[in-house]
Amino acid sequence: MASVPYPFTAVVGQDDMRLGLVLNAISPAIGGVLVRGEKGTAKSTMVRGLTALMPAVDVVPGCRFSCGPLAPDPGCPDGPHEEGAGQDRPARMVELPVGASEDRLVGALDIERALSDGVKAFEPGLLADAHRGVLYVDEVNLLHDHLVDLLLDAAAMGASYVEREGVSVRHAARFLLVGTMNPEEGELRPQLLDRFGLTVEVAASREPDLRVEVVRRRLAYDADPAGFAARWAADEDALRERIVAARELLSQVTLGDAALRQIAATCAAFEVDGMRADIVMARTATALAAWAGRDDVLAEDVRQAALLALPHRRRRNPFDAPGLDEDKLDETLDEFGGQDGGDDPEPEGPDDGPDGGGDGPDGGGPDGGPDGGGPAPQDDTVPGPREQSPPSVPEQDCGADGTDGAPDAPPADQPAGAPRAQQAAVGAAEPFKTRRLDVPGLGEGADGRRSRARTARGRTTGSRRPQGALGKLHLAATVHAAAPHQRARGRSGRGLVLRRDDLREAVREGREGNLVLFVVDASGSMAARKRMGAVKGAVLSLLLDAYQRRDKIGMITFRGTGADLALPPTSSVEAGAARLETLPTGGRTPLAEGLLKAHEVLRVERMRDASRRPLLVVVTDGRATGKGGGAAGGPLERAARAGRLLGAEGVASVVVDCEAGPVRLGLAGVLARELQGTAVTLDELRADSVSALVRNVQGGRGGVPAGAAGEIAGGRSARGQAHTQGSRRVA
Repeated sequence: MASVPYPFTAVVGQDDMRLGLVLNAISPAIGGVLVRGEKGTAKSTMVRGLTALMPAVDVVPGCRFSCGPLAPDPGCPDGPHEEGAGQDRPARMVELPVGASEDRLVGALDIERALSDGVKAFEPGLLADAHRGVLYVDEVNLLHDHLVDLLLDAAAMGASYVEREGVSVRHAARFLLVGTMNPEEGELRPQLLDRFGLTVEVAASREPDLRVEVVRRRLAYDADPAGFAARWAADEDALRERIVAARELLSQVTLGDAALRQIAATCAAFEVDGMRADIVMARTATALAAWAGRDDVLAEDVRQAALLALPHRRRRNPFDAPGLDEDKLDETLDEFGGQDGGDDPEPEGPDDGPDGGGDGPDGGGPDGGPDGGGPAPQDDTVPGPREQSPPSVPEQDCGADGTDGAPDAPPADQPAGAPRAQQAAVGAAEPFKTRRLDVPGLGEGADGRRSRARTARGRTTGSRRPQGALGKLHLAATVHAAAPHQRARGRSGRGLVLRRDDLREAVREGREGNLVLFVVDASGSMAARKRMGAVKGAVLSLLLDAYQRRDKIGMITFRGTGADLALPPTSSVEAGAARLETLPTGGRTPLAEGLLKAHEVLRVERMRDASRRPLLVVVTDGRATGKGGGAAGGPLERAARAGRLLGAEGVASVVVDCEAGPVRLGLAGVLARELQGTAVTLDELRADSVSALVRNVQGGRGGVPAGAAGEIAGGRSARGQAHTQGSRRVA
């Protein structure tokens, strides 16, 4: 790897990302920037290049926390420091790995020395290293939630706190926070999105000439990094000087009442929560004015600030992409323009990117970057109401053996000549709040909000000797272990004499995220539009529940002659919702193929991540059709054997029974018995219907208590369709 970073000004295009980074370099109070986009769009390259443009930092010699010599932190763990001369060092870029531990992020406190000697022996973490520099989190959406909470709290307060059993250490932690993410890997929670000051979307250019320029520059850099950087040194110096000048001008910029009214009106018009958006917009507009060399904020600054600060904050459904309606934005700015608004201002930025535009080493060039690039397309649409479902068609009749009466007959509204075995996609019904479906037992998977698990956070259930580095100290157990040995250790005075073997760490129980694998019946027996709309609404509701509980999800669909992995296991619940929306229906019901496909997917995922426990959700009416009818060895028997295979491996399963009509065969309940799982109807899936059922207080594989009418924890239907006492319980 070359030691010379790729020059910031040499990145082709990506003006929105460049502007967002530079504005935060001018005014760190903005709160950082989140860069969203596909892989290979120069996200990491630009962040690393920005660090070289940051002004040098004057620090107290020998201070591990980068205190300034003119105003040292009075609470610095390495202090107290006397005011005096310091030494310059380059600004740092500290990278936070996705797999970092809490101690690595905030620092580690030596509990043994703190309890025995009363000494605050503290090893600084990455937050201390990043003070007065840049903290870069690549793939921030994959970072554990509790680490993101710690990170954003420190960014908001400007300080990091380490608290353990009454021992507290505090140090300053002010940094430029930059996060990058690929939305295909899953979204950040809305409350975490809100803590990033700005957000920008990036995408690779599809223009051949621009892509050629990207490759040409990257190859030139790889061949001679130092020579390539030297050719761009003048532009780097010019940009660095401009950032310093904007910083000095920032305190002189006036934010007039007219601009403030535009900011407040814009935030109100887009219904953003809280007041953080207004404050961030004000700081961003002020920085934009300073960047343009002006001492007053204009309407064009407010407009640009809105495009950077509001897309990820506007109220939206969890599965909608962020974005702003720019027509609505312009109307709001015009209405509240006042004397600073002008008449229909031209929506142009203060400059064509921080490097002043142009082409070649003297300015910005064609669009792209060392790893690809291009201007981020502005999403100027707001998702409208869901398309209305086409007129419903009669449900197909079902034979006594579970086969469809006319699986290949076209629906009444299907044009002549169209494929007979497939209907157009049906829109989903409105989602609803579902009851929680848990995997039984105690897991050890990634932190989440679904099933019980041993986790680093949660309620304390016991203690144990540390396995490796000490985690959360169990103080009472530690004292209890050390107390019998105090006389033998020659204790004198009030201090407790501790040894390493006395230390005990807390065993905690919390919740984990699971792999929720949906197996969705898209065959002709489900093709009645009213029923399929309800089924899609139920699956969408379960997807929303998985999003809130921090699960991974996957989706298998089966119809016709086989099963397809419509969505490989991923953290992107939004992708699952998109695939569900376009799911077509029709044809026969290869239930066995769907279950066998699920078995294969779970086998592969078990090898990839053995600690993440799966939850199989089969959405079907339980019918199975195909060659051979319902005789032994036919489709129903093959489905039963596939179900027994999954049940024997201990896969926690739920069958969502979609059967409708006055005559019910109860085939979904039969399938649940084979899976050793549970069966619930669409109505029972709703959270508000839970009170109508009775919980099995015994749990596990025991019998039903006396007087119990059914089992809600096991999902057993009150009408007796579900499985017998030997079935696996899913709470």
